[in-house]
Amino acid sequence: MRRPARVANLRAPFTFRDPGPLCDGDLTLSLDYRSPADPGRGWIPAYHFSLRVGGRRVGGIELRVDLGGALDRSTGHVGYFVEPAWRGRGYAARAGRLLLPLARAHGLDPLWILCAVDNAASRRTCERLGGVLVAGEGGPCRYRLDLG
Repeated sequence: MRRPARVANLRAPFTFRDPGPLCDGDLTLSLDYRSPADPGRGWIPAYHFSLRVGGRRVGGIELRVDLGGALDRSTGHVGYFVEPAWRGRGYAARAGRLLLPLARAHGLDPLWILCAVDNAASRRTCERLGGVLVAGEGGPCRYRLDLG
């Protein structure tokens, strides 16, 4: 189990929402767990999903719900990975699109996604989602995705 993202700026109270069915053709997001806020540790609430194709787990994606804006420069609202054997099929971008209504429901706008400068596949994923590169020198690439 991954640890929730750490951030100092928290807003309360927070209520998790039912994400509803998240499916796009053969790709389904399956909610694994929700990690609640823990102000003492500086953790924010997050949803953690598995990416599934034909019932098989091919990756994961999480939505970190920070309304205070601290994630935009440190972690980002969305984190994802695809298992090596399943890469190159657009699953990360499709999963990201499936999460957008949930992000909107929580009032996240803009949505921030970060990736390593040398991770070309992740950069393409951010761009396929409609993210605009706002920083990338001397640190991670920061993509801003306006949901309005």
